[in-house]
Amino acid sequence: MTASTTALPLPAARFTDLLAAEWIKLRSLRSIHWALGAGALGIIAFNTNAARADYVNFPHYGRVVRTHFLSWALRDAFTQGAAMMLVLAASSIGAISIVGEYTTGLVRTTFAAVPDRRALMTAKVVVVAAVMTVYGAFTAGASFVLTQAVLDGRGQGVSIGHPGALRVVVASALLAPVCALAGLGLGALIRHSATTTVFNVFVLLFLPTFVTDRYHWTACVRNALPFNAWYRLVDVEYGHQPFTLTPRYQTTVTGGWIVFGAWALAAAVVAVVAVDRRDV
Repeated sequence: MTASTTALPLPAARFTDLLAAEWIKLRSLRSIHWALGAGALGIIAFNTNAARADYVNFPHYGRVVRTHFLSWALRDAFTQGAAMMLVLAASSIGAISIVGEYTTGLVRTTFAAVPDRRALMTAKVVVVAAVMTVYGAFTAGASFVLTQAVLDGRGQGVSIGHPGALRVVVASALLAPVCALAGLGLGALIRHSATTTVFNVFVLLFLPTFVTDRYHWTACVRNALPFNAWYRLVDVEYGHQPFTLTPRYQTTVTGGWIVFGAWALAAAVVAVVAVDRRDV
């Protein structure tokens, strides 16, 4: 009499288990902690220094600038330089979360344990988006508090209830998960760290500066990029000018949020489909 050698099928992994596994993999990457910490310190310091410069120079500003200085206070809350740093850090973290698995070969073990690639990648998308949303909220919130505290020394700081202030903080916070998902999507397509980094920088940072808004079609392309959408959202003085995305959505605020949502959704779909359809 011989014993049966038929292997019992493994139970399907629960989605909560996949989330836990992706969270463990993400925080186990050595570079993640340094990238998040150094990036946050650099972003907050960059914004605070901009507020300090305006604090020092405020007595020398002209009457017109001093009269309308509250708009400058919101600009200091999250500057363009800090946004560029956030884009670079977030997209790099999103890319390394998937490229690192292909580089080390861990992805083969992962797919062997969990054959359902779509569920696995969906869990990775959720974890990356959640972590980077918290990260963006921390950097944007801390930057707002510190910059307004500095400017309050001149009586020019604003509260979160000031018109446009909450929009600046929320838009700056959401820029992190949007760019992280964009990096994740590109990483799933390219699978090479150096090439993915180059494409991240080109698409998210260089392309917005290369495309002009002189013509209607180029303005549509320019306004459909995440960095330009962020800029329109945080520029509260620009609120009454058209956001040239589609004829139906002409306002700055509506168009900007649509761009953020479209990029996040498209990047997530690309990541899931690319990993599901391609061989390891």
